[in-house]
Amino acid sequence: MIRIATVAAALLLSAAPALAQTADNKVVLTFETGARTGMVMVALYDTAAAFDGNSARPVAATAVPASGNRVVAAFENLPAGDYAVKAFHDVNGDGEMNTNPFGMPVEPYAFSNNAVGNMGPARWSAAHFAVSGETAQTISIR
Repeated sequence: MIRIATVAAALLLSAAPALAQTADNKVVLTFETGARTGMVMVALYDTAAAFDGNSARPVAATAVPASGNRVVAAFENLPAGDYAVKAFHDVNGDGEMNTNPFGMPVEPYAFSNNAVGNMGPARWSAAHFAVSGETAQTISIR
């Protein structure tokens, strides 16, 4: 019985630094928008493969009403590490990134670090940022 309690206490003590490491890591994103309608759709990625790939799922996502010139989205309790963001302003509120017949976006979009793509979306190498503690970015959606 004492041995089980000792092992349990050791596991809790060894897990405490890891729990403390993730509890305070937070990303706060402020989006500067041009319209006050619809939603700002935000996806957070933690690897280059997920961010640069088309079929990978984000580690977190949210939709925030665009009721003013600035929209704030936050992701909390993240493990420390590198992240990147893809976002678009769903101006018409249909839940989709609308495109023209050639596949070009017709709704405003943005990436973390205000990264800009070349003949496509921005790449992880330009958009990723380190998260340790609270990290904030202001992103212009264009």
